[in-house]
Amino acid sequence: MAVTDRSGLPIAVGIASGERHEVKLVEETLDAAFIDELPQRLVGDMAYDSNELDARLLAERNVEMIAPNNPTRKHQTQDGRPLRRYRRRWRVERVFAWLQNFRRLVTRYERKASNFLGFVQLGCLVILLRHF
Repeated sequence: MAVTDRSGLPIAVGIASGERHEVKLVEETLDAAFIDELPQRLVGDMAYDSNELDARLLAERNVEMIAPNNPTRKHQTQDGRPLRRYRRRWRVERVFAWLQNFRRLVTRYERKASNFLGFVQLGCLVILLRHF
């Protein structure tokens, strides 16, 4: 998982096994942020559509979650105005494309997850240094 700022530079990254749902990983990733100040809004895909996550992020961290509604949801919770920001989600995908430039991250050579996370954070550091 990755959290970026509005210009597409990484703020926080995290890794987890494939069977964990993204809703449970959001707060862990925000805890591992590189900076102290969190963004006011988080934009995610349909997997982040959760009333509990919205309430927790707003109450504990004062962060608004913007995610399109799941098609199976009976009561639509997002209106059109916040969802306009969803169009800028390509900036997060661009960070993943930048990380694909590092061969060590594309082909995971490390056995331990902590070592791999260190290399992902190192890749994010290189991305940040290139843009500053």
